[in-house]
Amino acid sequence: MANASSDTVDLLIVGGGVNGAGIARDAIGRGLSVVLCEQGDLAGATSSASTKLIHGGLRYLEYYEFRLVREALQEREVLLRAAPHIIWPLRFILPHDSSMRPAWMVRIGLFLYDHLGKRNLLPGSHGVDLTTHPVGRPLNGGFAKAFEYSDCWVEDSRLVILNAIDARERGAEILTRTRCEKATRVDGHWMAKLVSADTGETRTVRARALVNAAGPWVRDVITKRTGVTVEKSVRLVKGSHIVVPRKFEGDHAYIFQNDDRRIVFAIPYERDFTLIGTTDLDYSGDPGAVAISPDEIAYLCRAVSRYLKAPVTESEVVWTYSGVRPLFDDESGSASAVTRDYVLEVDQPAGQAPMLSIFGGKITTFRRLAEEATDKLLKALGRTGGSWTADRPLPGGDIANADFAAFLAGLRQRRPWLPDALALRLARAYGTRVERLLGASESLADLGHDFGGGVYEAELDYALREEFARSGDDFLWRRSKLGLHLDATIRDAIGAWFDRRRNEGTAAPEAGRRSMGGQR
Repeated sequence: MANASSDTVDLLIVGGGVNGAGIARDAIGRGLSVVLCEQGDLAGATSSASTKLIHGGLRYLEYYEFRLVREALQEREVLLRAAPHIIWPLRFILPHDSSMRPAWMVRIGLFLYDHLGKRNLLPGSHGVDLTTHPVGRPLNGGFAKAFEYSDCWVEDSRLVILNAIDARERGAEILTRTRCEKATRVDGHWMAKLVSADTGETRTVRARALVNAAGPWVRDVITKRTGVTVEKSVRLVKGSHIVVPRKFEGDHAYIFQNDDRRIVFAIPYERDFTLIGTTDLDYSGDPGAVAISPDEIAYLCRAVSRYLKAPVTESEVVWTYSGVRPLFDDESGSASAVTRDYVLEVDQPAGQAPMLSIFGGKITTFRRLAEEATDKLLKALGRTGGSWTADRPLPGGDIANADFAAFLAGLRQRRPWLPDALALRLARAYGTRVERLLGASESLADLGHDFGGGVYEAELDYALREEFARSGDDFLWRRSKLGLHLDATIRDAIGAWFDRRRNEGTAAPEAGRRSMGGQR
């Protein structure tokens, strides 16, 4: 990053989570020039700490959030078509507990869930007899019937990466590990000081508009970085998850009603594990230091053990993660009741450059949020440009008919030397772009150094060159979840590889960057 250089662009986006990356992609595709800066790694905070679901939010119906649920349900299939490699259908089993909610209420809720949004790819809901159906086997004998319905799984951090890749390839500049230190309005523009965490070098970016997509730090950007006064407020809500060895067979997930009227998911995860979450607790600490508490672990274990024959114990927990959701503060009494809807606030004094701040939102509706945000920015800048992302695949998502099974079969036919498990993992992670990773390789030996556990140097090179990965953690926990599967020796070797490449000055190759010349 050139010291004390000055560039002029249409948008400076602060924050590299799903909203920031989504807006960068949408805006660059509509002719706006874009720089995005992220103080850490892309998806390094909230956007990699979700429950990994693209869902309508069945429980939000109880809070009469019909517009939000409808929008989210519509987005399920839009996103499923855009990225069928990292998003796929998932069936949920909801055991019925009459002490929680009566059966008629659940049926009405599921009827609405089936019909509020357009549904072509996903099957509808129906009842299940737990005494005869295989999904009843892992459950204790206290539950005789259940309801089954559809939602989708998503590799959340990869969703962010794919949006950032697409934005960069269309002309945006994506700066990771780059902090927006200060931004002030000068002569109808924003003058922002950006600081590289790696080198300490500074850079000034002159922007026609500022987008505050900082997630849990949205108020920090407003009050400490820009000095702007905005009436809207954010409520920070902590959500934590635990991962345990797999507790049940099958590709379905469970949704359990807890005695506090919250729900907890138990989801097949990374082949060998079960993901359990989430909690909802108000949070007032540093979003960058969020971590699960012993009480949260106990709560999640207790909630699922009420339903499973084999209880979940705290000693089984192999990994945990927590995130801070920056929800719009609607002054609800409990954290779980706070709206998951988003609010976009534009601050634009007469004759001054606009700032758009994002409050709230959920990963399922990020594309719609980005579309609406770009509409507002175009209007504020006196520009025009039609929306375009609803029917365009994300990188690697251009799979014929969104048929992942057929795509995987084709990959195995073209590359018969790939072990089945590795072919599946690479196809899921990279979609059609797996061919860029594999290149002209005709054997495993052609993929370079074998780190073990199915990781070869060609994949690390790809993550470095194409996916903004700069460290072992970037690759092991956000570009993938291989950190769960690999032993410490392999993880350390991968970390050392990234350290070595970074020290060689190849961590941000020029081939992976684009000019900031404005597209008009």
